[in-house]
Amino acid sequence: MEKNTSKSSFPLNAASIKILLAGISIMFVGFFVMTLDKEPFGFGFLGLTLGPILVLTGVIIPIFALFRPRSK
Repeated sequence: MEKNTSKSSFPLNAASIKILLAGISIMFVGFFVMTLDKEPFGFGFLGLTLGPILVLTGVIIPIFALFRPRSK
């Protein structure tokens, strides 16, 4: 006889999904910030520094959400 477990088969819980969506939205904000640069070819502060930092942060946050341990 099989035991009924309350453990979900979905690998992410609600908190991980919220962190994942926050990271993806930060990544999109970073791409948008890069488009706001007024320097030619995007060689200003927004295009070369702030935008890529936001995009990199937006990539790292979902990786953290995927690999963090699930709470019970």
